[in-house]
Amino acid sequence: MGKATGFMEYNRSENPEIAPEVRVRGFKEFHEYNEEDERIRQAARCMDCGVPFCQSAMKLKGMVTGCPLHNLIPEWNDAVYQGHNTHALRRLIKTNPFPEFTGRVCPALCEKACINGQYGDPVTIRDNELFIIENAYLKGSMTPDVPQMRSGKKVAVIGSGPSGLATAYKLNRRGHLVTVYERDDRIGGLLMYGIPNMKLDKTVIERRRKIMEEEGVTFKTGVNVGVDVSFEDLKKDYDAVVLCCGAKKPRPLNANGIDGVKGVYFAVDFLSKVTSELVSGKISDKLMSEVKNKNVVVVGGGDTGNDCIGTVIRMGAKSVTAIEMMPKPPVERTEDNPWPEWPKTLRTDYGHDEAIWRFGSDPRVFETTVNDVISEKGMIKAVNTVKVAFEKGKLVEKAGSEKELKCDLLLIAAGFIGAEDYLPDSAGIERTQRGTVKTENEDKYSTNLDGVFTAGDMHRGQSLVVWAIREGMKCAAEVDTYLMGYTNL
Repeated sequence: MGKATGFMEYNRSENPEIAPEVRVRGFKEFHEYNEEDERIRQAARCMDCGVPFCQSAMKLKGMVTGCPLHNLIPEWNDAVYQGHNTHALRRLIKTNPFPEFTGRVCPALCEKACINGQYGDPVTIRDNELFIIENAYLKGSMTPDVPQMRSGKKVAVIGSGPSGLATAYKLNRRGHLVTVYERDDRIGGLLMYGIPNMKLDKTVIERRRKIMEEEGVTFKTGVNVGVDVSFEDLKKDYDAVVLCCGAKKPRPLNANGIDGVKGVYFAVDFLSKVTSELVSGKISDKLMSEVKNKNVVVVGGGDTGNDCIGTVIRMGAKSVTAIEMMPKPPVERTEDNPWPEWPKTLRTDYGHDEAIWRFGSDPRVFETTVNDVISEKGMIKAVNTVKVAFEKGKLVEKAGSEKELKCDLLLIAAGFIGAEDYLPDSAGIERTQRGTVKTENEDKYSTNLDGVFTAGDMHRGQSLVVWAIREGMKCAAEVDTYLMGYTNL
């Protein structure tokens, strides 16, 4: 498990970031990679802790800490330290089929539970993970693994986001014939069009697609099930169908005067549009003109809101204000939020750093919401904001705190309220009050229709990539049991 005294000998060293003033000139990934010698030292910091909370995925006070995939973190850290990189790869992909994705975009629940973080700095688990997989691609050891036998069973997976890809990956490895249907022109779901290029270069997804196709998975893009192909036909043609369509129904902003106003986007729609044009060649002058030299207001303080900040800065925004309804978190853990709980602390992400460099201050405004949209000739011109607080569980506006902000572009990143309606409704699939597809419980994946399953955000609601991958793998095991009467997945 690394070097016994490594955590005392070596300081934490993350993969370096390209400086904001350089990286905002384009949409290339903004992380660089440490040399292998440094990664060996970082792997050496993984101590023989006895109980590795990093791979536990414990739920404490309603929040999970540790890796939901139960990655064998101490094992592959030790393998990196010993220079056994191929062995490290095998131990890593045993539990995580797509470390090239999680190593880039996962918020590293594992590191929050690392015991080194109790009194110092945790191990650079995510960076070590990314080193293992990228080194494998570089050295040619990441090769297709084609099943030796086929079951003859056919499975359709609808949606090619991380849960759909994980489901397809596991079922194909089992020997089933898997076809993945994707309504967009490229696979990946939110990995492709919801996460900006600077966090996850799209060639990484295409590289993985090539391997999966060589392993036997068939991808059909530009096919919208329920529109281009009927769900009933799919049920007839396949032995099982898995719904991995995400939870893309955005939460609306309840503001006066917002209906029909131009210059207002849901955040994922905006990010998707930017990425779609970017991967097709370049961002059009028309789309650039909506952002360049414009005052931008982002509503929502999560990862998507942060991605919007980074995106509009690259597109030349005049100003960016990020509005967050919740109070500003503390910088350090409070006494009632001890390790190994998920740290409820202020997180300053790459977009915030870029805004601080570009505009001289943190763009976030806490305990605030938008209550009015002001427009002129159908185009947004400003928003009225008001301070809010939670009193006895209810959101209360503070009288006299109203403020008008110039706004030429309003991006709504207020979360999601479940799966889109058209496919579940037309297929007769039951849903929960949260808008997700209903199953017996959170650990079951079969729907009310025989032979139809669900996984990922469509099942659990909008969540992290790592949870989507876990859902896909667990769902694949349930599908396999349905098809074969047992499973070894």
